[in-house]
Amino acid sequence: MTTLDSEHRHLVTAGPDDGGRLDAFLARRIKALSRSRLKALITGGTVSADGETIVDPSRAVKPGTAYAVTVPPAAPAEPQGQDIPLNVLFEDEDLIVVHKPAGLVVHPAPGNPEGTLVNALIHHCGASLSGIGGVRRPGIVHRLDKDTSGVMVAAKTDRAHDGLVAQFQARTVERAYGALVWGVPQPLSGRMTGNIGRSPRNRKKMAVLAHGGRAAATNYKVIRAFGSAAAELQCRLESGRTHQIRVHLAHSGHPVIGDPVYGGRGRAQARLGGVAYQALHAYLLGFIHPVSGEKLHFKAAFPPYFNALLKKLEEI
Repeated sequence: MTTLDSEHRHLVTAGPDDGGRLDAFLARRIKALSRSRLKALITGGTVSADGETIVDPSRAVKPGTAYAVTVPPAAPAEPQGQDIPLNVLFEDEDLIVVHKPAGLVVHPAPGNPEGTLVNALIHHCGASLSGIGGVRRPGIVHRLDKDTSGVMVAAKTDRAHDGLVAQFQARTVERAYGALVWGVPQPLSGRMTGNIGRSPRNRKKMAVLAHGGRAAATNYKVIRAFGSAAAELQCRLESGRTHQIRVHLAHSGHPVIGDPVYGGRGRAQARLGGVAYQALHAYLLGFIHPVSGEKLHFKAAFPPYFNALLKKLEEI
């Protein structure tokens, strides 16, 4: 039996068929908490049985024993929430899916300590954030570059965070991007591979490396060509390395239009009359809801700057 009292203590009694490790047993019974979170609670001294504090997650479960799990209040989020508009595509008690605009940084960093997607999510979600690892914050399980727009999912609970992380690690999440690139890749569809790591010539950039780095693969298909000058591509990820699509396309000789780091074609780009953001948009995200098991697919239409670029390319 499992109950929850007014002090946020879960009271769990082991049945005659229960056994095995304590952390695994509690994870099966207390669906709101992940096994990693329960392990941390045990080692932190907030789990007891018959008045005895248990600090060993591998302690064997004894049938008939009543276990008390005290969950401390989630610590305040760092950074603080900020009232930044969000385009929410889906939200429930476990996760939130948003359409991130180009120009918005996902996570605070020394160069961007505030005004990020995380600040916006903390403000928007408020008390519905139950605490990832004991901190009232959203669980960021994947990222988009600052100047890449598109669909993103974030966890609001431990159980959702663990489930989403597992899917990204298993590469079962479906992700598709739209990209406008210089030139027309040949063949018109294919698979780009090459280990990606820090560039030995510029540590602020990523590069395809002959030695070292991490394996990466990007599948692409030309949707339409604008003469021989440029093309619209669909790109699908098999892996999720930093700047992966941008690096693979640039390495192939077809950089993303407007890419400030891996781009080029200065004269050609000038003909477009200026490019607000790099032309890369994460338009599709599909995954299994980590709690309900439902298959979810979300699409985000190309933003205005992307459509404006398409119109200009049609006129070249």
